[in-house]
Amino acid sequence: MLTKPRLDWVLMLAVLGLVTLGSVLVWSATTQRADLTGGDPTAYLKKQLVNVAIGLVLMVLVLATDHRWVRIMAPLVYIASVAGLVLVLTMGTVVNGSRSWLMIGGMSIQPSEFAKLAVVIGMALWVAERHDVRRGRPGGALGDVAGMLAIAGLPAGLILLQPDLGTMLVLSATVFGVIAVSGAPRRWLALLAGGAVTAAVAAIAAGVLKQYQVDRFLAFTNPDLDPRGAGYNVEQARIAVGNGGLFGQGLFDGSQTRAGFVPEQHTDFVFTVAGEELGLVGAGVLIALLGLVIWRALRIAARTDDVFGRLAAAGIACWFGFQAFQNVGMCLGIMPVTGVPLPFVSYGGSSMFAGMLAIGLLQNIHLRSNATVPTRYTMPNRVLVRA
Repeated sequence: MLTKPRLDWVLMLAVLGLVTLGSVLVWSATTQRADLTGGDPTAYLKKQLVNVAIGLVLMVLVLATDHRWVRIMAPLVYIASVAGLVLVLTMGTVVNGSRSWLMIGGMSIQPSEFAKLAVVIGMALWVAERHDVRRGRPGGALGDVAGMLAIAGLPAGLILLQPDLGTMLVLSATVFGVIAVSGAPRRWLALLAGGAVTAAVAAIAAGVLKQYQVDRFLAFTNPDLDPRGAGYNVEQARIAVGNGGLFGQGLFDGSQTRAGFVPEQHTDFVFTVAGEELGLVGAGVLIALLGLVIWRALRIAARTDDVFGRLAAAGIACWFGFQAFQNVGMCLGIMPVTGVPLPFVSYGGSSMFAGMLAIGLLQNIHLRSNATVPTRYTMPNRVLVRA
């Protein structure tokens, strides 16, 4: 007999812990900001809880979908993502210097958040389909890599035109991770890394990046270069985290947070609220929960024998891992400020929805893998037929 498929409850509880903690941190970051809340201290808490609720519904829809439909829908998700990125460039709204948002029915949508997931499943599907055609025969690595780069290249180019440097960095790290897991030779990975560095230098030289983005990189290399300008965010973030000490100043009692010194504290710099009000212990719990999500994603990737599932799960792990490192790193001054949200913690619908869709896909892959694992009571001479 086969074991009954079960959810990965460790992954589920870690995500629920993150969204709960994140909602409280968003509430704390905005409760004193009348300019944001319009006089309602719980305004952003209510909005974030709605985001979480919608995200959970999306997650359940994906995890309950038959795996064959997941693969069938993958190209449509990719096409929709590219279409959204094109619409952003033609009719998008500029926020913080980047044309990254679409206003739909009074709701702001950031298509680049969904592009991360679309690229992951697009690359995974490409390799899986080619693997099925070859039926396990060796060869085809060049075609696999070329196809994955082409799939990632179109959304990446559109994101660069916005320009959204933070999402571009996360997407690049994710693509590199998926290619590495796909079995590409190490020398190819070295060439890809070198090519990425060369392309970044060329983009800066060609003026693709905005001046404020270049200034942020310069401020990262020398925080004292412009403490009142490009380096202000990092300086205030480090002060807030440093104020927390071991156990923090207490929820809703952070001095920097209450005074509103840290810009974008409920979105990109929400980690500073944890650092100041919950201290090293609370911030450590937050990082541990993120690490738990990444570990379970990697575990799911390692335990499935399905090519699509393995690459998709590994890509999601790379996405969450690098984005979390980038976000926490810029709050601590060890990474440049690029404006990426902390997964499941920062305020925002698009990031929450994309992240929950990814968790639903991980659970879907996990359930399919578990459905084919025999129990210890299985008859030794019985042949198991995989779906």
